[in-house]
Amino acid sequence: MKRTMVVLFPLCLSVLLLSFIEKDVPVQKTLLKTLIIDPGHGGIDPGAHGLFSNEADVALAVSMKFGKALQKEFPDLKIIYTRTTDVMAGNKRTINEGLRYRADLANESGGDLFIAIHCNAAGKPGGWYDRVVTGKTPYTHMVGKGKKKRKVTSYKYKYANVWHENIVKGTETYVWAVSKNDAKVNSMNKTEYFGEIDSVSGPALELPDPSNPEEKARMLIYGLNYFRKSLNLADMVEKGFDTNGRVSRGVKQRNDKGIWVLQATGMPSILVEIGFITNKSEEEYLNSDQGQDEIVDNLVSSFRAYKQKAESKSINTSN
Repeated sequence: MKRTMVVLFPLCLSVLLLSFIEKDVPVQKTLLKTLIIDPGHGGIDPGAHGLFSNEADVALAVSMKFGKALQKEFPDLKIIYTRTTDVMAGNKRTINEGLRYRADLANESGGDLFIAIHCNAAGKPGGWYDRVVTGKTPYTHMVGKGKKKRKVTSYKYKYANVWHENIVKGTETYVWAVSKNDAKVNSMNKTEYFGEIDSVSGPALELPDPSNPEEKARMLIYGLNYFRKSLNLADMVEKGFDTNGRVSRGVKQRNDKGIWVLQATGMPSILVEIGFITNKSEEEYLNSDQGQDEIVDNLVSSFRAYKQKAESKSINTSN
């Protein structure tokens, strides 16, 4: 094990250093040309339910507004939606087939960034009733027989159904679990990479054979770079929500079926939970023009900052 680490460390270091070698000729490369927008759920899979709406419809509405706003500001940006109507992505028959279609579409389209839009859920929509004790009245009675007969105190309980409002609210933005980095690296076998480690050299290259140790080391660097970029964008999104007065529950990692697309796409990727549809007031906000516009404004601002940061690093000038 130690010997393997001794061999791989200088190899990884040398590969990383090679990625930063400047060229003699100044070149500017736009790293972010294609964005994949993924409205969660759809069709046979409505997602979480609120009191009067479902996750699939809200996610689609926000996603389409998001894409339209981006297209207006960045007319050269290619935007690909995994769905544009209330159907399962790719019009597939099952949820699993739909998930695979989303990832395949992103990878085959040469996406540079993947953003999924979802709504969160916790508990019953609006709230729920619990049967609870609201009072008790003492009374005495005799128990036992003969010499063992004695007086005891018992209670008669009063019950009522008490309403508990569902108050869970806020935004969350997810990246794939670090434990799934190998899966992220494997997903890059389906894509082409374009010097994502701030490199400006050469044309697009087919991803190499991961069984080759040197090439696998390079792929691992790319995977970690994707994770760093995803985390950076997710942090921008959540800070934006917080600045605009939303309750931000922060950036999180998750590893389950709903997050699978993040590790299956060979590009930086995030999933934004724009609010809790099971919270009455937040559901109303998520369905309102004002709420959707504010969410879109934050997503656009975060995308703008991310794009500017990525592309400023892709400009290499010779001394």
